[in-house]
Amino acid sequence: MSRMPMLELFAGELRRLRVAAGLSQEALGERLSYSASLVAAVEQCRRPPREEFARRCDEVLSGGGLLARIRETLVRESLMPWFREWVTIEQEAAALRSFEPLVVPGLLQTEAYARTLYEGAGQFVGDEVEQQVAARLARQTVLTRPAPPQLVVVLDYTVLERPVGGPKVMREQLRHLLEVGGRPKVHLHLVPRSTGAYPGLNGAFVLATPPEGDDIAYLDNQLHGTIVERSADVHSLRQTWESVRAEATPHGATLKLISEAAETWT
Repeated sequence: MSRMPMLELFAGELRRLRVAAGLSQEALGERLSYSASLVAAVEQCRRPPREEFARRCDEVLSGGGLLARIRETLVRESLMPWFREWVTIEQEAAALRSFEPLVVPGLLQTEAYARTLYEGAGQFVGDEVEQQVAARLARQTVLTRPAPPQLVVVLDYTVLERPVGGPKVMREQLRHLLEVGGRPKVHLHLVPRSTGAYPGLNGAFVLATPPEGDDIAYLDNQLHGTIVERSADVHSLRQTWESVRAEATPHGATLKLISEAAETWT
């Protein structure tokens, strides 16, 4: 199935189960502890279903896991073929080191921020955007699993200043960074605005440390992503990481700077 029908299938099955249970959107929302407007948005393919939403719907509507399975397929098929392998590596990693000079990394994006980026890129339209947003948010569950990876992220300070989606979206996004940054295994760092040219300006990258074996890297560009396993190339990226990390502020100071930046988005 293509990506659009999978979203429509979820919406259709949710509607069918809700009607069969004799519930209005308002009544279902009350039982789920979600708003009726959210239920309506999912049924109209205007919002992607989150994992918790699908699970709760299955429980309340006696779906037997149907909605959760449809959502899993939706998320899997929404991923670009060249990105699926990396997501598997990412989900199994013991540690992730990410540098991003332009935008907040996908693992730390809010729904609104991610949607704005996809809409701005112009690569997807309509329901396809919602499919991609759902897939991106689904990846973030790696940070809440029982044994999450250690995540170290270095951002260029300008990421906090770029008006992605406007003040409301940016304020929510920066506050989300503060929330995630408060978790024990997450460390955030900023390359100061005053820093001149430095190696990281050549582009974003991620280094994944698997439970066993050597590090694996991922590079993204306008057309597609590239998984890097060649030892010499991974070593080069590791050196770049060390250089970038040396330019960045400590975790505690970074959270203070993010908090201050969040207050400027009013």
